[in-house]
Amino acid sequence: MEIAIKKKWGIMMRAVLIMIVLLIPRSIIDLLGYDTVPINPVVGAFITGAIFTLAIIFTGTFTDFKESEKVGGDLAAALKALYNDSRVLPVTDEAPVQAFRANVRSLHRTINRCFRENNWNLADVNREMDRINQDIRTLAYANVAPPLIAKLRNELGTIDKMSNRIEVIIRTDFIPAAYALAEVATGSVIFLLLFVKIDPFLEAAVVFAVISSMLIGLLLLIRDMDNPFEIGEHTFADVDLETLTYLEGYFDEQDRADAARAGS
Repeated sequence: MEIAIKKKWGIMMRAVLIMIVLLIPRSIIDLLGYDTVPINPVVGAFITGAIFTLAIIFTGTFTDFKESEKVGGDLAAALKALYNDSRVLPVTDEAPVQAFRANVRSLHRTINRCFRENNWNLADVNREMDRINQDIRTLAYANVAPPLIAKLRNELGTIDKMSNRIEVIIRTDFIPAAYALAEVATGSVIFLLLFVKIDPFLEAAVVFAVISSMLIGLLLLIRDMDNPFEIGEHTFADVDLETLTYLEGYFDEQDRADAARAGS
């Protein structure tokens, strides 16, 4: 429950803390009478432009985020399909099939480790997939039907495609120049609001607090969403990868069932 609350309100709490710090110089400027910028259409247009810029960047990062939400389930489905397909292959020698399943589980553990450590190591994932590809080659030499071999290759290709997509999403930012523009626009709006003349004092403080916290919160959210595969207490906008975690238990259950059948 505490984690869920932190995930929901964590970014807003950070934005509010930054806003409170900025509220101190705003109050000093107001009390000293240095707030001399009048409210006019130019100021309103400037604030609207900054919000519009943030909205454009948010739309771009949100598209990648929605795509990333499918990764956990799709990877789990492909790994599960590889594992279960190997259990129905018509082979007389079970050794290659058992090695295949062991390597599928090793690939699954490598993927989970990369996510847990927030360090997506594509080289490690590729090495595990190479072992599985070699197992598929061994099964082909064992005269497994070509359609079954093709299905195994298709599932492995799906994992390869998603692994490379994860690498691209983590490594690249959404138009760095746009981020710079958004940061400059946000900073400029907040700086302008420090000197905007609003009476009475309480009303000025409320307007400054609402606008600045909204802009800062949106900027922090965009930054956090740009890498949706981060896991930990310092991340707030990350995708759900629990399906991959649950898959470990499924594999354990199936291995125990196979061992029980072999021993009976």
